[in-house]
Amino acid sequence: MKIKIIGIGSYIPNLEVKNTDFDKHIFLNEDGTPFGYPNEVVIKKFKGITGIENRRYAEPQYTASDLAFFAAQKAIANAEIDAETLDYIIFAHNFGDVKTGTHQTDILPSLATRVKNKLGIKNPKCVAYDILFGCPGWIEGVLQANAFIKSGMAKRVMVIGAETLSRVVDDHDRDSMIYSDGAGVSILEASPDEAGLLAYESATYANDEANYLFFGKSYNPDLDPDIKYIKMYGRKIYEFALSNVPLAMKSCLDKSGIAIDEVKKILIHQANEKMDEAIIERFYKLYDKTAPVAIMPMSIHDLGNSSVATVPTLYDLILQGKIENQEINKGDVIIFASVGAGMNINAFVYRH
Repeated sequence: MKIKIIGIGSYIPNLEVKNTDFDKHIFLNEDGTPFGYPNEVVIKKFKGITGIENRRYAEPQYTASDLAFFAAQKAIANAEIDAETLDYIIFAHNFGDVKTGTHQTDILPSLATRVKNKLGIKNPKCVAYDILFGCPGWIEGVLQANAFIKSGMAKRVMVIGAETLSRVVDDHDRDSMIYSDGAGVSILEASPDEAGLLAYESATYANDEANYLFFGKSYNPDLDPDIKYIKMYGRKIYEFALSNVPLAMKSCLDKSGIAIDEVKKILIHQANEKMDEAIIERFYKLYDKTAPVAIMPMSIHDLGNSSVATVPTLYDLILQGKIENQEINKGDVIIFASVGAGMNINAFVYRH
């Protein structure tokens, strides 16, 4: 038995923030000292490394669970199902609902429960819960759905990835320019044909790697040190990803029995353009191959890094024909992969 994505939907916020909107920010080093060069240089370097030109922030009146609800409605319509037939709702996020102008996360009740409530699902046997798995959370939710369906515990599962990272960033940290908001939702059930999930890989590295992403105080020493923001050791994450993600992808593909030349697309977490390009290059080198042109669609240039939402949103946009020069056809083999806080890595091979 294989499981298949029968519905997909995403919500991309309307509030667009350009790189030039950061030109008046006061960026500081970790020790609170100012940079020795203007923001124009900071922004230029940032664009050259990450590939990001624009990003989207959630409208002030909405939280992560709201974005998820909007995307869930689209996924249900795309799947042409009755929401009452869902057996599980799995919501991957990292910071819960953070209201505009606040610093406190709200995860009571769970965000999955909130989406179930907004959808008006009355069936108590539709179980709703959240998972915290860093940026790879949506993929991990798909792997949990796979286990539930294969074991007979469920017939149909909704997996959500949604986040509002813009509300947990330190405005004085240049890394804040990476992050964005969004939501992607998929609905999965058993596949009656050759399409579906073929193999998967998942791992957590929690020794030295555990704190590569963490919650820390602002770089501005005048701000309250007890208010925490998302922080990262970018160079360490980059090196970790390049060393480990290609190997995980290879292990996953080898388990599937699919030859690398059959892979049509690789949908990887939209974290950093240069890092993603290097991961794909190393992955193909493991097979003594060169990565084909257009194998890796990108959305990071205009949408930034929305954590758990990047992969399902990218998939949805391609299927809608909204990523230039990219398409996925019936029977195409796709690798989905992600890396993030944990440090967690996961991947699955999927036949569309």
